Amino acid sequence: MVEYLASLFTVPVIAFLGQGRMGVPMARRLVEAGHKVTTWRRGTGVPVAEAVDGAELVISMLSDPAAVREVLTAALPGLRPGATVVEMSTIGPEAVRELRELLPASVALVDAPVLGSVGPAADGSLVVLAGGDVSGCREVLSVFGGVRETGPLGSGAAMKIAVMSAIVPAQVLVAETLAYGAAHGVDRDALLDVLAGTPLGQVAERLRTPATETRYSLGLAAKDLELAAWEGASMATAARRRLQEARAAGLGERDLTAVAEHVGGAPAARAVPLNLSTIPATNGAYSHAVRVGDMLYVSGQAAFDEQGHVVAPGSLKDQAEHIFAVTTRILADQGATWQDVAFIRTYLTDMDDILQLRDVRNRYVTGTPPASTTVEVSKLFRPGLVMEMDLIVALPR
Repeated sequence: MVEYLASLFTVPVIAFLGQGRMGVPMARRLVEAGHKVTTWRRGTGVPVAEAVDGAELVISMLSDPAAVREVLTAALPGLRPGATVVEMSTIGPEAVRELRELLPASVALVDAPVLGSVGPAADGSLVVLAGGDVSGCREVLSVFGGVRETGPLGSGAAMKIAVMSAIVPAQVLVAETLAYGAAHGVDRDALLDVLAGTPLGQVAERLRTPATETRYSLGLAAKDLELAAWEGASMATAARRRLQEARAAGLGERDLTAVAEHVGGAPAARAVPLNLSTIPATNGAYSHAVRVGDMLYVSGQAAFDEQGHVVAPGSLKDQAEHIFAVTTRILADQGATWQDVAFIRTYLTDMDDILQLRDVRNRYVTGTPPASTTVEVSKLFRPGLVMEMDLIVALPR
């Protein structure tokens, strides 16, 4: 999904890093509130540490826990002692605790995910669920909407997941209700009219006409339920499976309401190409990955930036860092981690670089390693490339 990191000064001066469906209107809200805003996004070539250098308040709102770890790890050299990080992504309380361990003790942390989508982000009516000490950032957070203080650090993240574990399965439930009605000759509009008079009325109305504009993507909803489906959460677990199937069928970038088209529809294709908008595009001759049932085949990943230029030509360490970060986002899009990887194949132009590769790989691939092969080749398909890597992944059910 699209990602941003924002840093704010008490003057207040704000550096807004990144853009996206939520990020753009939130940045606009800050400008309209009179803040001086500098924008940045992934792929511009500006290091995250440089972007946050000197900031007193840093706000992150990224696509998933892996992206949060990646970006804020990169930001560490630029974080000043006494700064506060406000984490607004939907990542769950466990990831917030990991983030607290990652950040220096001199840097404060607040978790403040939001309820609402693009419309509320634009008009400032989001609900901000803030955990931790918000005394230093409450005024800034109020620009986005109402601030509800939920308790100690991690409580905002837990509250957000708890709410989504009810809202998202409810939409899947109505989609299945519509599919049942269609299979038994029930008029769709009549069924929706009847549902309108029940507690599910508002949810049913959302699915009456699936949104053409993505307000809350199906892929993000699947990710949220992957965080929410704790052991024993039967409804969230079943809804998660439905959304994972829809995401594998290519609906991940569509609005969540597209689940109504998927449930009860035609059987999904056996091989589903996946191309993520959150990583550099391919050249059109291949897809980032292809999902077949519970298996994911990831194409050879090489180090290209958003403009299609080779990252750090000739540098194994820099290219490996880029490739592992991008591959982590591909895995996260399908609800997987490096622990789900069954096989890794790596191509190097110089086998003497294998120790540098191992240093990077060991930070991502922990525990019992997967099957793997490393091959030395005379050259790769673009000058300056020194590494390429492809994977086979067993996706979680």
